[in-house]
Amino acid sequence: MQFPLRPLLASLSTTLLIAAGASSASAQDAVKMGAVLSLTGSNATVGEDVRRAVALAVEQVNAKGGVLGKKFDVVIEDSGGNATTALNAARKLVSVDKVPVVIGEYSSGITLPMAQYLVKEGVAHINIASTSVKIRDLGASSFNLIGLENLGNKFSASDVWALGYRKVGMLAPNNAYGQGVVHGFKEEFEKLGGKIVTELLYTQGQSTYRRELQQMARSEPDAFIYSAYGQESAVINREAMELGLRQKPWYAILISMSLSDTPADIAKGQLGMEVGSVYGDAGKAYADAFAAKYKEGMKTSYTGYAYDAVMMTAAAMNKAKSTDTAAVQAALKEIGKGGYVGVTGPIALDADRQRIDPPYAKLKFDGKVVPR
Repeated sequence: MQFPLRPLLASLSTTLLIAAGASSASAQDAVKMGAVLSLTGSNATVGEDVRRAVALAVEQVNAKGGVLGKKFDVVIEDSGGNATTALNAARKLVSVDKVPVVIGEYSSGITLPMAQYLVKEGVAHINIASTSVKIRDLGASSFNLIGLENLGNKFSASDVWALGYRKVGMLAPNNAYGQGVVHGFKEEFEKLGGKIVTELLYTQGQSTYRRELQQMARSEPDAFIYSAYGQESAVINREAMELGLRQKPWYAILISMSLSDTPADIAKGQLGMEVGSVYGDAGKAYADAFAAKYKEGMKTSYTGYAYDAVMMTAAAMNKAKSTDTAAVQAALKEIGKGGYVGVTGPIALDADRQRIDPPYAKLKFDGKVVPR
């Protein structure tokens, strides 16, 4: 799957109602679910990519008759990449829009408090992008479609080892996600016989990361292993190039996220891993429909998970013959038992509503992110 890298304009609206051809009046009678996405802030490229997937899913649901004989809408709130804003958005979706299901956010540090609120309210939460292992412990109304760090760290450590790197430096954001990546990768890599010579957690929102990069370089690693959010990663990659650090290999954990805002000439040659994107005939049909609608391919790996979450929610509402959140949750559990075929591959959920055997991919950047 190809992910062309182009900067996106931030959304000018904090709330969007996506409905295929629905008027304001008819939208009030529509069946609704909610989404909290990073449409502005450091992850805006990912957020806009996911918003497009949600819009495509809504369009396709409505083309097939909608939900319960009515138009189907997704009310989207912008988190701005901020946990407090995301929490307020979730409160609005529950108390004002009264949605039975909410998907999102992206960063684990934002998703966790938002999802904890939703679970406390008994509203269904579907995780489509966050990978902290704490997602598993959110509670009875939380569902997860993506691979978490315990699996991702094992995959990336094995991949780095297979590439021949034995002594590496690590850089990741200082939040729930980054802490989990550094700790988990180190544990898995050391099991294989590897060594982490430097591990740094960076503070988000800095204008420069030269100090961190120079500290990593002094440890003389075989390769630099990192994970960073789009706009921050662009600064890190540019400064690494300026400091001459790209003479050694760079490996990105969640590469489409890490390179989403980095110019192609700077990103060239990087290796990495990512959660699996699209799979099989359903995935190809989705990718083709996405490209046809937006005149370009998806930019990150997360769009398919959002699309699957919306389609599964619509299917659950129709199965339950209800929009009551408890009934929809029960239907989602039933659908998960049957091995739902999504665009990200077969989706089967375990007793804790976690995806069984989530997909991963080995990727490289050669002008675009492609399989290797």
